[in-house]
Amino acid sequence: MRHERRVVAGGVALLVLLSWWYLFDGAGMDTGMAAMAPPPFAALVVMWSLMMVAMMLPSAAPAVLLYARVREIRSRDSDIAQTWIFLAGYAAVWLLFSIVAAAAQQVLNGRSMALDVRITNGAMLLAAGLYQLSPLKNACVRQCRSPAQFISRYWQPGWEGAIRLGIRHGAYCVGCCWLLMALLFVGGVMNLLWIAGLTAIVAIEKLAPRGALFGRTIGVALAVWGLATLAGY
Repeated sequence: MRHERRVVAGGVALLVLLSWWYLFDGAGMDTGMAAMAPPPFAALVVMWSLMMVAMMLPSAAPAVLLYARVREIRSRDSDIAQTWIFLAGYAAVWLLFSIVAAAAQQVLNGRSMALDVRITNGAMLLAAGLYQLSPLKNACVRQCRSPAQFISRYWQPGWEGAIRLGIRHGAYCVGCCWLLMALLFVGGVMNLLWIAGLTAIVAIEKLAPRGALFGRTIGVALAVWGLATLAGY
């Protein structure tokens, strides 16, 4: 247990790297004639799930490592579940989001990886920008930016407590970022530049000293972009 944080950090880094490799490799999507057919729903769920791991897990790493640190400090306390249980609860929330996103992709645009409707794109950009400035967004990002306060506030013993803690942290994370993730429908679900850009925005917003101000600035920029798109510019 003394080296658990190193093991957890290495495991998280490996999981993120493998997820990014999967995305760079095309996320398992066909590129030949078979690509004309819509991909199976299960393939879309896998794609979205690993995309969320690649994009969200780096910014959640401080909370995961802090949980591992608590286990190190209280190594003789049998009521503290293993770190992977906390991480599993977190990942389960994003798996649910991925299922919803995959279903939306099938309903909205079938095989296409990006929407091609100016009004829809403009409305999504505007909605994402306004949400960045909303009290709900601020409440969620505040929890994500303070993992020590979050863990001390919602800590519960046992594996049930660990998985509930992970689910709660994942719920705050989804509440913070779901509309930013939805912008993948605007730029392209498999557009690596958009994926990298949104990953950077989320990481800066959650981890940087002035991340909250950065997030609001991004919100203003997205709202202006959305209005310009709706106006036909």
